[in-house]
Amino acid sequence: MKKLSLKQRLGLELHRQVVKERRRTHPLRQLFWECTWRCNLSCRHCGSDCKSASLIPDMPAQDFLNVIDSILPHVDPHVVSIIITGGEPLMRKDLEHVGLELYKREFPWGLVTNGMLLTKERLSSLRKAGLHNITISLDGLEDNHNWMRGNRQSFLRAYDAIKRVAAVPDLNFDVVTCVNRRSLPELDEIKRLLVAAGVKRWRLFTIFPSGRAAQYPEFELMGEETERLMRFITETRQEGQIKASFCCEGFMGSYEGKVRDSFFDCQAGVSVASVLLDGSIGACASIRADYSQGNIYKDNFWDVWQNKYQIYREREWMKTGACANCSFWRYCEGNGIHLRDSDGNLMHCHLSKTN
Repeated sequence: MKKLSLKQRLGLELHRQVVKERRRTHPLRQLFWECTWRCNLSCRHCGSDCKSASLIPDMPAQDFLNVIDSILPHVDPHVVSIIITGGEPLMRKDLEHVGLELYKREFPWGLVTNGMLLTKERLSSLRKAGLHNITISLDGLEDNHNWMRGNRQSFLRAYDAIKRVAAVPDLNFDVVTCVNRRSLPELDEIKRLLVAAGVKRWRLFTIFPSGRAAQYPEFELMGEETERLMRFITETRQEGQIKASFCCEGFMGSYEGKVRDSFFDCQAGVSVASVLLDGSIGACASIRADYSQGNIYKDNFWDVWQNKYQIYREREWMKTGACANCSFWRYCEGNGIHLRDSDGNLMHCHLSKTN
């Protein structure tokens, strides 16, 4: 649905001022570290097209910690969350060392994992190293999750990991689900499984055509399917059994204020940065096109953060193609940058798939 209510327009206008001020001040709040391209799965929707044996070696831990030390004089570490991603970060044996070093510097840190290697023992050692938050992926019921992940044990291992983490009371935790045409009819049952496991927060994504996922056009939800997903999230939030939310992928018209805790706002390069495997200084880790702003091996990260990122903070360049004459540009401003290709073209517009 594309028609906005008066209440939504008033809220969006207020939010727009918040967004403008945030872009002006660009306070760093999340820093992703792409620590490896190695992975123990071969997922059909992988945005990175990671290989189980990457051609690019893992970044040495000290190289990333040097970046952390370079920003420490400029930030309050208590409000900058470090998120370790990959590949599959648990392929690394030194995460506890990195985590403990981050903990000593008073940065909260977490990781995103497929759950395959999150044994009771590994979870315990990560917690002792100061693990603050963790995200586990579950992309369908058993058959569809295993099909998506390319491993017959992946569902059981992920669900066991979810139950294990949910039982830890002092750990921030959520589950993410990449919704596609196969898993959409299963959402009610997935919800029941997550509630039974004790999960409190659930983020739902859609799949956009990047990396390996570009080979599977059936992943992309069509119009009524997108509407169905929005209705499901809205109704689930109203039920209150589990806090479901749509990801920050794009502006959703009349569903704004209903499917997330806040209105749409792509914070890539505004409050979110990343250090990629080859040292590239980027923004949201979901951005696969080359919008890097520098490299830690030749640039000072903080100088880059303060003085570059103009393409993230000044978005008029995105007002082309389908966005050029869109009546919702004022609130959307070109969608999430992770949905742009290397030439700046919009690959996917969620709003165009709603009524």
